[in-house]
Parts: sequence; C-alpha cells; structure tokens
Amino acid sequence: MITRIVKMSFRPEARDEFLTVFNANKDAISGFEGCHSLQILNEKSQQNVFFTISVWESEEHLNLYRDSKLFEEVWGKTKLMFSAKPEAWTLEVPDSKLGT
Repeated sequence: MITRIVKMSFRPEARDEFLTVFNANKDAISGFEGCHSLQILNEKSQQNVFFTISVWESEEHLNLYRDSKLFEEVWGKTKLMFSAKPEAWTLEVPDSKLGT
C-alpha cells in the first residue's frame, strides 16, 4: 500500500475552476482500480494551495492511473491553472522489522 501526496498551487482566479474539475472527477478517480481513498485538503492560510492525498494498492496501480485517459484529461485541465510547479511524494509504511 502506498500514499500519494500532491501539493498544487493555483492562480487565485483559477481556484474555483480547479475545485469544479476536481469535484467532477473525484468519484472516477477514487473508483479507479487500486485506489482505496482520495482526499483533498486546502491550505488554511493560502486558499489557492491544495493537497490531494490518495491511497493506492501499489505503485503499479498508481502508474496505471497515471497512464490512463482519465488522468490525461484531468491533469490536462488542471496543469493549465498552476501558479507554481506541483510537488508530489509517494510514501509507504516502513517495514517495522527493519532496524530492530
């Protein structure tokens, strides 16, 4: 299981448009094979900064989504609204048996 966190900063005037795109596609994304959950968070002090947090069965499942028509369409619209380069992290729980 992996967790993907993506930080996205949008032009202030594009904030509502991004939310429209996200809300129109969140069910399809969260229903994609291997996606266990999808959440969006808004930076409290910077209303044009968002984080998406998604949990995937595996990195292979994430990559299948990233190679999909759905991702191509959503990301194609979303990236036009950025005010800064997005940042992304793929995280996993470390093996608790290591280092003991």
